[in-house]
Amino acid sequence: MTSPENPFGQVLVALVTPMTADGEVDWPAVERHMDHVIANGADGIVVTGTTGETSTLTDPEKIRLVEVGKDVAAGRAKIITGGGSNETAHAIELYQKSEQAGADGIMIVTPYYNKPTQAGVLTHFRMVADATDLPVILYDIPGRTGVPIRYETILRVAKHPNILAIKDAKGDFSEVSRVLNQTDLMYFSGDDSNVLPHLSIGATGLIGVTANIVPGPYRTIVDAVNAGDLKTATAAHRQLEPLVRATMTHVPGTVAAKYILHGLGRIGSPRVRLPLVGPEEWEAALIEDEIDLVRDLPGVDFRHFRPDRNAAAGGALPKIAGTTR
Repeated sequence: MTSPENPFGQVLVALVTPMTADGEVDWPAVERHMDHVIANGADGIVVTGTTGETSTLTDPEKIRLVEVGKDVAAGRAKIITGGGSNETAHAIELYQKSEQAGADGIMIVTPYYNKPTQAGVLTHFRMVADATDLPVILYDIPGRTGVPIRYETILRVAKHPNILAIKDAKGDFSEVSRVLNQTDLMYFSGDDSNVLPHLSIGATGLIGVTANIVPGPYRTIVDAVNAGDLKTATAAHRQLEPLVRATMTHVPGTVAAKYILHGLGRIGSPRVRLPLVGPEEWEAALIEDEIDLVRDLPGVDFRHFRPDRNAAAGGALPKIAGTTR
C-alpha cells in the first residue's frame, strides 16, 4: 500500500464547546480554548463532534465554529468539522456549508438510531463524500451509533477518492491491522486510552478528548513514535493514564473534560446542554480521586485545580433548539 499525504494532522483535539451558565455558546471562551490547544501541540481540531455536543448545537452554531476555528488557527492547525446527521440529505447540507465556511476536512459518523444495513451505511458515506471536495475521515463508533462499519464495507468505501481515513473507536486492533494491510486508509485513534497501541500498529494519529486538557503529551507520544522512540512514548502514555481515566471513565467525556477545564480556570463554566448533565457528587468525587494520581504531567498543574460541583450540576436548555434529527 502507498502512503497518502495526510491533510488532517496527527494530534487532533475533539474540541469541547465552551458554554455560559445558561447554555449559550461562549464564543470568547471558544477562541481562547482553540488558541490554547493549538499553541500547546495540536495540529488539528475537530469541531462539532460528539465531544463538542453536536447533537444539541444548532446548524448556525456548527458553521460558526468552523469559521471561528479558521480565524483562530490562522494556518497553524487544520479545522475538521464532525457530527453530520443521521439523515443523509441533512448531512450533505451541513458539510457543504462547512466547506464554504473554510473547513479543511470533514468527519462523517455512521448514521445513528436508524440502524441502516451495510448497504445503507456505504451509500450514506459515498453520497456525502461525493457532495464535497474536502478530504473525509469516517467515524466508526458502534457503541454510540448501534452499527459498526464492517470490514467488507471499509474495503469498498476505501475506493472513494475523497475518503482517506477512519477514526476508530471500535477497539478491534486485528481489524485495524487488516485494513491497514489492504487499503491506503489512515487510522486515527478514537479511544484516549488506546492511542499508543493504535500508533504502534501503524495508525497515523489521534482524535482525543483528554487532549482538550493536555495536548502536549500527545504531541510527545506522536513525535516519539515517528522517531522510533518507544521508551519516550511509553513514559508519556503512563503519565497520561490517570488523567485519561478521570476524563473518560465515570461520565461522558464531554462532561468530565468541561468539569476539569473549569476547575483549572480555563473555561468560565462547566455547563453542558441537556440531556447531558454535570457529574453527580459521587461521580465528581471519583474524577477528583483520579486526578489526585496525576504526577508531573507536562502542560497542566493540578495544584491549582479548584473544581466547582455546584456550577457543574444539572444541564442547560438553550434559547434555540438544535436541529439534528
